[in-house]
Amino acid sequence: MHEVVIPLTIRDLTVDDLPMLNEPPAHLTAIAKELNRARQGEVDYLAVCGPNNQPLASGAVDFTKPANGATLYQLAVLEPFRSCGIGTVLVEALEQRIIARGIYLAELGIDVASPRPKALYERLGYTVSGTKLGSWDVDAPDGTTTRYETTITLLRKQLLPAPADS
Repeated sequence: MHEVVIPLTIRDLTVDDLPMLNEPPAHLTAIAKELNRARQGEVDYLAVCGPNNQPLASGAVDFTKPANGATLYQLAVLEPFRSCGIGTVLVEALEQRIIARGIYLAELGIDVASPRPKALYERLGYTVSGTKLGSWDVDAPDGTTTRYETTITLLRKQLLPAPADS
């Protein structure tokens, strides 16, 4: 077995990156909306890039929710690069953005129909904190857009000690 090591860089995702993400049109539209929120400082949207500066993974952190915390979301790694540690690099970079703002709690959610990422998040210190209903637009095979509804498993991680009550 051979091991190949490639250098990775982490940078803000841009609109120019969208065609390289290999995502369906409805998801690209959702990412574009979040990039507008990033310009307003509500979210940070990052890309983990290989040597050619092409995003291999992307994801965001929303600093507006939950109270006293931040939410990681829209985390994705291009299929050929899954299980190579790139998801860990992405999550850790987003956590550093949260810590830099003095926020002590990170939260994320996973679709119960896609349990594979849960093992990664638990390995990174996230624990199940509950469930909620979730929905988003998806592209159907016939080209139409439909609303997908599911149950989301919520996971949380304490990044910094909680402030003492005054």
